[in-house]
Amino acid sequence: MTLRADHVAGAAFVAFGALIIALSGDLPTGRLAMPGSGFLPKIIAVLLMIFGAALVIRGKESPAFAELGWSDLPHAVQVVVIAAIGISLYTVLGFVITLILMVSAILIVIERRNPLRAGAYAVAVVAITYVAFEFLLKTPLPNGPWGF
Repeated sequence: MTLRADHVAGAAFVAFGALIIALSGDLPTGRLAMPGSGFLPKIIAVLLMIFGAALVIRGKESPAFAELGWSDLPHAVQVVVIAAIGISLYTVLGFVITLILMVSAILIVIERRNPLRAGAYAVAVVAITYVAFEFLLKTPLPNGPWGF
């Protein structure tokens, strides 16, 4: 049997779903009428595992894993590094500042966009998201050292 790209990706999704279930095991699931904090992660993990298994089953239609090109790997690594830095700064700098910096970094450093346009876009996207979560959904977001 030839190892194919969808076999590897599907197995990774199944493993990641199992990891999410294992890590969210101490969160209360609750009931359907009153879900707990572990309800959504477990649903997403189960769906991730189901779709991962579907990828494995249908894997023979994808290209062989050995034939894949890795030319986009530096781009992927840059995105992962910026996301990791954003995750580490999220509770320190707060939602607004961290996300503006993160979106700007992705657009300026990785996508090579105009810094002024990228900054304006980042501010607009983060402002809309902040208003949606903070006021419409009434979900508190982490505040930075300056109160926003």
